[in-house]
Amino acid sequence: MSIEYDFHHLHHVKEQSKSRKTLWVTLILTAFFTIVEIIGGVLSNSLALLSDSAHMISDVIALGLSMIALQLATRQPNARFTFGFLRFEIIASFLNGLALCVIALGIFIEGIQRMIDPQPIQLGLMLVIASIGFVVNLVLTLVLHNSVKEEDNLNVKSALWHFFGDLLSSAGVIISSIAIYYSGYLWFDPLISMVIGGIIFTGGAKIIKESYLILMESVPDQFNLDDIRAAISQVEGVEDVHEMHLWAVSTNHYSLTAHVFISPNIQPFCVILAINETLKNKYGIAHSTIQIEHADINPHGEYGKEFLRHQRQLNGNYR
Repeated sequence: MSIEYDFHHLHHVKEQSKSRKTLWVTLILTAFFTIVEIIGGVLSNSLALLSDSAHMISDVIALGLSMIALQLATRQPNARFTFGFLRFEIIASFLNGLALCVIALGIFIEGIQRMIDPQPIQLGLMLVIASIGFVVNLVLTLVLHNSVKEEDNLNVKSALWHFFGDLLSSAGVIISSIAIYYSGYLWFDPLISMVIGGIIFTGGAKIIKESYLILMESVPDQFNLDDIRAAISQVEGVEDVHEMHLWAVSTNHYSLTAHVFISPNIQPFCVILAINETLKNKYGIAHSTIQIEHADINPHGEYGKEFLRHQRQLNGNYR
């Protein structure tokens, strides 16, 4: 007799149709304008424009990774990946953030070289391409911003940072071309590029930090373990809470495990039910695993011995 196990008793998939449509539109427009900007950057010999086109290439790669992550997130869990493929969203975000930082460093290095050895620039072409880029990036930034407000997704957030950096890049190129036109100082071009690089690096570092904390299974910022432990302790029959862990599988998908010592005079299933309801209603944590224990049967070394000593003292005080 064979038994079919259910690896998805809870919803470990992420259906985000709004994010998917947004990323498809963004990817198509970005790929098209990237080609335009590369040609314009080469013909005008503008580092600021070339920096922006390099960043746009990273956008195409980042958006491709984000699309893969969204597709994988819709796949059902299986016997090997019991949490499904939600975590790939975080891996893709980490790679996106890393790409932003590497590109920013490359822009900064090239900017220094151009400061030392300024290059001639075709200002007219530079200004036209930058102006078109500003409009395109403004539209895409607003579209992504609206998508993030509707559906929380770290990949879309990282894409938003990419295009916010692109928007600033385009604005910087426009300012640079105007400044060069009126002053004649070619070093405005690499200077603006390095400022843009600094902003891009800041966004990349932010994405890396967020994804790193999730990959390290740290407690999400919006939760306080001491508060949650205190709430569980208030459940009738719970005498102690320990071995508690809380982490994010992906954005808005949280899991919690905990061991609890309970009174032997109470039904353990009632305790588990009450704890699960507390976690879901008060903290929005729908996936929790609670292990019911008794200190005499499930000792925890010195911790368990200290708990038993404390319980005996309490019982002695009541005599």
